[in-house]
Amino acid sequence: MALGYEKEGRIAVFTINRPEAANAIDVHTMQELHEAMVAFRDDTELWVGIITGAGEKAFSAGADIKDMLPFIKETGDKPWAFPANPMRGLELYKPLIAAINGLAVGGGLEIALACDIRLASENARLGTPEVNLGLMPGWGGTQRLPRLIPWAKAAEIVLMGKPIDAQEAYRIGLVNKVVPQSELISTAKAWAEVICQVGPLGVRAAKEAMLRGYSLSLEEGLKLESSFFDYLLTTEDYLEGTAAFAEKRKPDFKAK
Repeated sequence: MALGYEKEGRIAVFTINRPEAANAIDVHTMQELHEAMVAFRDDTELWVGIITGAGEKAFSAGADIKDMLPFIKETGDKPWAFPANPMRGLELYKPLIAAINGLAVGGGLEIALACDIRLASENARLGTPEVNLGLMPGWGGTQRLPRLIPWAKAAEIVLMGKPIDAQEAYRIGLVNKVVPQSELISTAKAWAEVICQVGPLGVRAAKEAMLRGYSLSLEEGLKLESSFFDYLLTTEDYLEGTAAFAEKRKPDFKAK
């Protein structure tokens, strides 16, 4: 399998498993990522996802130049031929954590950018080298990066095509935390467990409001937020959460 997909309680772990190619994404891997993400989205027992790469050298070196780029060129006029994924085409409001275990460049960084939380190992390097090939980021890098970090830093990374190290990524707010390689996955799972303890419907509604709010005016975004808030007041999880708070006990959320 080019992509590992494991379930641990409420957590799904996706592992890009092509270490011999620095976990580069070929067409087959992208199809498996699509299938796994759809399964995760539709599984009511799974609440949080973690994406990482096999080994200790690379999260993902991006699109496989020999396989993926020719496919993209050949199917450029057929957008439906490219599998929907978190970077483009797949609506996914369950939270995703990127555990960046090494090199994350090109499409690899763009996968991490499509996640909500990014944790990096100390040896991680992140960048968008596509301009060195006469290309540009094509899986969301030019759109998500300037929304996540200051414009000038995004321009430096995208236009110069040079990677930055984990500490610089943390300094500019691109990653949430930098940890030793040996602690990366355990840290990601610990963060995922924290999210699993709170109301899952509230988490998903909040993520959707944040994502959709990007393209809205403040007034429109506030209306969207209010509509989601009103919906959550009708859920069983809201009744359980408020009852647990009043009774000073841990809530037992059901995502209902």
